[in-house]
Amino acid sequence: MTQIIETIDVNVPVTTAYNQWTQFESFPHFLDEVESITQLDDTHTHWTVKVGPFQREFDAEITEQHPDERVAWRSTGGDTAHAGVVTFHKLDDTTSRVTVQIDWEPSDAIEKLGSLVGAGQHAVKKDLENFKEFIEKAHSETGAWRGEVAR
Repeated sequence: MTQIIETIDVNVPVTTAYNQWTQFESFPHFLDEVESITQLDDTHTHWTVKVGPFQREFDAEITEQHPDERVAWRSTGGDTAHAGVVTFHKLDDTTSRVTVQIDWEPSDAIEKLGSLVGAGQHAVKKDLENFKEFIEKAHSETGAWRGEVAR
C-alpha cells in the first residue's frame, strides 16, 4: 500500500476552500490528470483520468463529509483501489490549510514503478498548487454542497 500526504496553505477562508472542494465536476480545472468527473448523486462520482498515455475510469463513494472539516472517499470500481481524505484547517479568517491523504494499491508494473519514484506524491503536490492558484484567483468558490455524510 502506498500512502501520499501533502499539505498547502491557501489564502482564502476555510469555508471557501471547502466549498470549492465539494464541486467535483470542477476538478479538471486544477487536477492535471483528471479529464472529467460526473457527480452521480450526493455520494457517488464517476472519474475519467489520464496518466501519461493511459486512460482509466473508476467510481468513487464519499464515505464521510463534514462542512469546513473533511471529505473522505474510497474507490468502488476501476483498476486501482484507493481511498483518501481531504481536511480543511482554519489558520485565520483569510487563510486555510488543506491536507490530502491518499492510500492506494498500485495495480500493475507501471503504477508500481511510479510509486517507487514518487510520481503520485509529485502529482498530488502539483494538484494542490493548482488548487491554490485556482481558488485564490477566483476569490470565491464556484458552488458549494454543505451536506453531511457520516458512515
